[in-house]
Amino acid sequence: VASIVASHFAPEWVLNIKETGQVWLVDYTDPNCPGIKMIEAEHLLHDGGWDSTKRYFLVAANARNKIAVIDAKEKKLTALINTGGIKPHPGRGANWVDPEFGPVWATGHIGDSVVSVIGTDPVNHPDSAWKVVRTISALSSGNLFIKTHPNSKWVWL
Repeated sequence: VASIVASHFAPEWVLNIKETGQVWLVDYTDPNCPGIKMIEAEHLLHDGGWDSTKRYFLVAANARNKIAVIDAKEKKLTALINTGGIKPHPGRGANWVDPEFGPVWATGHIGDSVVSVIGTDPVNHPDSAWKVVRTISALSSGNLFIKTHPNSKWVWL
Protein backbone atom coordinates (compact mmCIF):
# COMPACT_ATOMS: atom_id res chain seq x y z
CA VAL A 1 0.00 0.00 0.00
CA ALA A 2 1.49 3.32 -1.05
CA SER A 3 -1.06 5.67 0.52
CA ILE A 4 -4.27 5.58 2.53
CA VAL A 5 -6.82 8.38 2.88
CA ALA A 6 -10.39 8.53 4.15
CA SER A 7 -13.30 9.14 1.78
CA HIS A 8 -15.49 12.17 2.42
CA PHE A 9 -18.53 10.46 0.86
CA ALA A 10 -18.75 7.07 2.55
CA PRO A 11 -17.26 5.12 5.46
CA GLU A 12 -14.37 4.01 3.25
CA TRP A 13 -10.62 4.05 3.12
CA VAL A 14 -9.05 4.83 -0.26
CA LEU A 15 -5.95 2.66 -0.68
CA ASN A 16 -3.37 2.67 -3.48
CA ILE A 17 -2.22 -0.89 -4.08
CA LYS A 18 1.07 0.12 -5.66
CA GLU A 19 2.26 -2.71 -7.89
CA THR A 20 -1.22 -3.90 -8.92
CA GLY A 21 -2.22 -0.52 -10.30
CA GLN A 22 -5.48 -0.69 -8.38
CA VAL A 23 -7.14 1.75 -6.04
CA TRP A 24 -9.27 0.00 -3.44
CA LEU A 25 -12.26 1.57 -1.73
CA VAL A 26 -12.53 -0.37 1.53
CA ASP A 27 -15.89 -0.07 3.30
CA TYR A 28 -15.18 -0.41 7.02
CA THR A 29 -18.83 -0.34 8.18
CA ASP A 30 -18.56 -3.99 9.27
CA PRO A 31 -15.02 -4.59 10.58
CA ASN A 32 -15.61 -8.37 10.44
CA CYS A 33 -16.44 -8.27 6.75
CA PRO A 34 -15.09 -5.18 4.97
CA GLY A 35 -16.32 -4.60 1.44
CA ILE A 36 -13.72 -3.84 -1.21
CA LYS A 37 -14.35 -2.09 -4.53
CA MET A 38 -11.28 -2.49 -6.78
CA ILE A 39 -10.70 0.19 -9.41
CA GLU A 40 -8.15 -0.39 -12.17
CA ALA A 41 -5.98 2.72 -12.45
CA GLU A 42 -2.27 2.55 -13.48
CA HIS A 43 0.71 0.49 -12.34
CA LEU A 44 3.16 1.70 -9.71
CA LEU A 45 0.81 4.01 -7.81
CA HIS A 46 2.37 6.11 -5.10
CA ASP A 47 1.41 9.36 -3.33
CA GLY A 48 -1.73 11.33 -3.91
CA GLY A 49 -4.21 13.78 -2.48
CA TRP A 50 -7.67 15.28 -2.75
CA ASP A 51 -8.80 18.04 -5.06
CA SER A 52 -10.30 21.09 -3.31
CA THR A 53 -13.80 19.53 -3.19
CA LYS A 54 -12.51 16.32 -1.57
CA ARG A 55 -14.44 14.36 -4.19
CA TYR A 56 -11.57 13.45 -6.51
CA PHE A 57 -8.44 11.63 -5.36
CA LEU A 58 -5.44 12.29 -7.62
CA VAL A 59 -2.66 9.71 -7.32
CA ALA A 60 0.71 9.53 -9.04
CA ALA A 61 1.82 6.53 -11.06
CA ASN A 62 5.51 7.44 -10.76
CA ALA A 63 7.07 5.09 -13.30
CA ARG A 64 4.34 5.83 -15.86
CA ASN A 65 4.51 9.64 -15.55
CA LYS A 66 0.75 9.79 -15.02
CA ILE A 67 -1.84 10.91 -12.51
CA ALA A 68 -4.92 8.73 -11.99
CA VAL A 69 -8.10 10.54 -10.91
CA ILE A 70 -10.54 8.55 -8.76
CA ASP A 71 -14.07 9.85 -8.18
CA ALA A 72 -14.82 8.85 -4.57
CA LYS A 73 -18.51 9.70 -4.94
CA GLU A 74 -19.15 7.71 -8.14
CA LYS A 75 -16.49 5.12 -7.16
CA LYS A 76 -14.73 5.00 -10.51
CA LEU A 77 -11.65 6.07 -12.47
CA THR A 78 -12.33 9.49 -14.00
CA ALA A 79 -9.09 10.13 -15.91
CA LEU A 80 -5.47 9.15 -16.53
CA ILE A 81 -3.37 12.23 -17.13
CA ASN A 82 0.10 12.38 -18.68
CA THR A 83 1.97 14.87 -16.50
CA GLY A 84 4.62 16.02 -18.95
CA GLY A 85 7.30 15.42 -16.32
CA ILE A 86 9.48 12.55 -15.12
CA LYS A 87 8.23 10.60 -12.07
CA PRO A 88 5.47 12.71 -10.52
CA HIS A 89 5.66 12.79 -6.72
CA PRO A 90 3.01 15.07 -5.19
CA GLY A 91 2.93 14.00 -1.58
CA ARG A 92 -0.69 15.12 -1.09
CA GLY A 93 -0.38 17.66 -3.90
CA ALA A 94 -1.34 21.33 -3.73
CA ASN A 95 -4.68 23.00 -4.49
CA TRP A 96 -5.32 26.61 -5.43
CA VAL A 97 -7.54 28.70 -7.72
CA ASP A 98 -5.85 29.60 -10.99
CA PRO A 99 -7.06 32.95 -12.45
CA GLU A 100 -7.61 31.37 -15.87
CA PHE A 101 -8.47 27.71 -15.18
CA GLY A 102 -10.24 27.86 -11.81
CA PRO A 103 -9.53 25.20 -9.18
CA VAL A 104 -6.32 23.27 -9.87
CA TRP A 105 -4.15 20.61 -8.23
CA ALA A 106 -0.39 20.38 -8.78
CA THR A 107 2.44 17.88 -8.54
CA GLY A 108 6.19 18.19 -8.74
CA HIS A 109 8.41 15.47 -10.19
CA ILE A 110 11.36 13.50 -8.83
CA GLY A 111 13.12 13.33 -12.19
CA ASP A 112 13.00 16.93 -13.40
CA SER A 113 12.13 20.50 -12.53
CA VAL A 114 8.61 20.51 -13.96
CA VAL A 115 5.55 21.32 -11.84
CA SER A 116 2.38 20.10 -13.55
CA VAL A 117 -0.81 22.03 -12.80
CA ILE A 118 -4.02 20.07 -13.48
CA GLY A 119 -7.52 21.52 -13.83
CA THR A 120 -9.96 19.95 -11.33
CA ASP A 121 -13.32 21.61 -11.99
CA PRO A 122 -15.44 19.56 -14.43
CA VAL A 123 -18.57 21.63 -13.67
CA ASN A 124 -17.47 25.25 -14.15
CA HIS A 125 -14.29 24.69 -16.20
CA PRO A 126 -15.01 21.51 -18.22
CA ASP A 127 -12.53 22.35 -21.01
CA SER A 128 -9.60 22.29 -18.59
CA ALA A 129 -10.75 19.53 -16.23
CA TRP A 130 -8.39 16.56 -15.90
CA LYS A 131 -5.74 18.10 -18.15
CA VAL A 132 -2.37 19.68 -17.49
CA VAL A 133 -3.32 23.34 -17.90
CA ARG A 134 0.13 24.77 -17.25
CA THR A 135 3.65 23.65 -16.48
CA ILE A 136 5.94 25.66 -14.26
CA SER A 137 9.70 25.38 -14.30
CA ALA A 138 11.01 25.03 -10.75
CA LEU A 139 14.38 26.21 -9.51
CA SER A 140 15.52 22.70 -8.69
CA SER A 141 16.38 19.45 -10.41
CA GLY A 142 13.34 17.72 -8.93
CA ASN A 143 11.33 17.49 -5.76
CA LEU A 144 9.40 15.13 -3.50
CA PHE A 145 6.58 17.27 -2.13
CA ILE A 146 4.51 20.32 -3.01
CA LYS A 147 2.47 22.39 -0.55
CA THR A 148 0.45 25.57 -0.26
CA HIS A 149 -2.27 26.99 1.99
CA PRO A 150 -5.48 28.89 1.16
CA ASN A 151 -4.14 31.97 2.97
CA SER A 152 -0.77 31.86 1.20
CA LYS A 153 0.22 33.31 -2.14
CA TRP A 154 3.12 30.83 -2.34
CA VAL A 155 3.53 27.25 -3.47
CA TRP A 156 6.45 25.41 -1.84
CA LEU A 157 8.45 22.57 -3.41
